[in-house]
Amino acid sequence: MNKICRLTTKDFAILETMLERRRAVNDPLAPLLEKKLANASVVLIDTVDADVVTINSRVTFRIGANPAETRTVIQNEVRGIVGASLPVTTPWGLSLLGLAEGETGLVERPSGETEPIRVVKVLFQPEAARRASVARQARPTLRLVYSANSIVPPLGAVEKIRQTGPDDDPGGPTAA
Repeated sequence: MNKICRLTTKDFAILETMLERRRAVNDPLAPLLEKKLANASVVLIDTVDADVVTINSRVTFRIGANPAETRTVIQNEVRGIVGASLPVTTPWGLSLLGLAEGETGLVERPSGETEPIRVVKVLFQPEAARRASVARQARPTLRLVYSANSIVPPLGAVEKIRQTGPDDDPGGPTAA
């Protein structure tokens, strides 16, 4: 596994939960999860760099000298599309999580062998997309929907009482 990685608080919590569940059944992924969590730098979701691989990021990567592949790093293999996703429950997916563009990590196989895995490009990161979406939204503007007559006094103003005279009532009391 790589020595330094940046995990969002959400991704860190997901990996912690995975570790607790996998320790209980002696899963071979448990030691890899322990190393990842022990060497991780935790960052807030809103501050993670756009070039860092997070869960649900679409990433182009290269394993050793093999051709580059593009996949979406996902939490659970059940939810992903075969061939288009890479779960963090696999050594490759777990190794990519937290790496930035251009960084290389090591994938540890159960046999003890290691192979390099390099992040070529982060094509989509949900946290960066959310920040961009919020930035694009314009702040709501106030719009005048009713204009009061200029004769109406402003709030709090004291108005004089209109005095009525004998000429004010054209029809007298019977006109009503």
